[in-house]
Amino acid sequence: MKNQYKLTTMIKQLCGGVATALLLASPSLADYSAHPGSEAFIKTMVEKHNFDRDWVVGVLKQAEPKQSILDAMSRPAESVMTWGRYRKIFIQDSRVDQGAEFWREHRATLARAEREYGVPASMIVGIIGVETRYGRNKGSYRVVDALATLGFDFPRRSSFFLGQLEEYMLMVREQSFDPFNLKGSYAGAMGFGQFIPSSYRAYAVDFDGDGKIDIVNNPVDAIGSVANYFKRHGWRAGEPVVSGAVLKKNADTSLFNAGLKPTKTVLELSKAGIGSDRALPPELKATAMKLDGDEGDEYWIGLKNFYVITRYNHSAMYAMAAYQLSQLIEAKVNGVAGS
Repeated sequence: MKNQYKLTTMIKQLCGGVATALLLASPSLADYSAHPGSEAFIKTMVEKHNFDRDWVVGVLKQAEPKQSILDAMSRPAESVMTWGRYRKIFIQDSRVDQGAEFWREHRATLARAEREYGVPASMIVGIIGVETRYGRNKGSYRVVDALATLGFDFPRRSSFFLGQLEEYMLMVREQSFDPFNLKGSYAGAMGFGQFIPSSYRAYAVDFDGDGKIDIVNNPVDAIGSVANYFKRHGWRAGEPVVSGAVLKKNADTSLFNAGLKPTKTVLELSKAGIGSDRALPPELKATAMKLDGDEGDEYWIGLKNFYVITRYNHSAMYAMAAYQLSQLIEAKVNGVAGS
């Protein structure tokens, strides 16, 4: 099977396109247990984590390569999309209405999560809304297929995704899941909040106390887990998230988009000609952002809590969409928008 796998790889490299898709659709020509890199992975699982070798081999044998996953990884939306277009994907009346419905349905759970973790219910709902439309779209790929495909056939990030495959096997053992039943995104993210396996193991919680951590099917665990993720990444209860920036004539525009992590203080930005459209404590750490909106450039100041949102997805556009959606949902729930 190893020689057969090498032949498959050579043909894929030579032909590409349709031939690649056809080959990858044939399990007999792509057995990941026979991949040149599989033995090291199997050895890790057996020797480091005390897995049964036959079980690991069996999982790799049944993992199916997916060309559509490789294609999707090569064209992330954030790299080719303006803020104006990106915002329209996530800020819609229907998503706001569904978020308000989700909030009302899980009001008690969200209130408890906010109380225990200090993360606003609106932010929890906003994240789940951006990620999966409140559980309506949790992904259609088997997680084992996604992680094996990217771990063995996506060289640029092979190390990362083999690490996630390792975490996934540990996770299914810990939670007594069937490794072939869990579905998620093309990158192997799962559940209402789309946790990758390492985040699942590190931050997911049993929020309903039933003895099992299930963020795939259980919205209560999912809500608690998103809140825990934010708290563990440094969310500061009661602090602002973002404000509009007001540019003075002497504004130092080189400070815009210098990085997601706040490194200047609000006072330092103000002295550099970048003020805020709201009163902010001068000592707060902040970062200046310029986003290309539909009606021209938008200027913003992101604070510590904005940075925490980017720990969920390392994109200023993602964080802005999640935050703005959260605010619209909160207004809807509170009756400001006719709830």
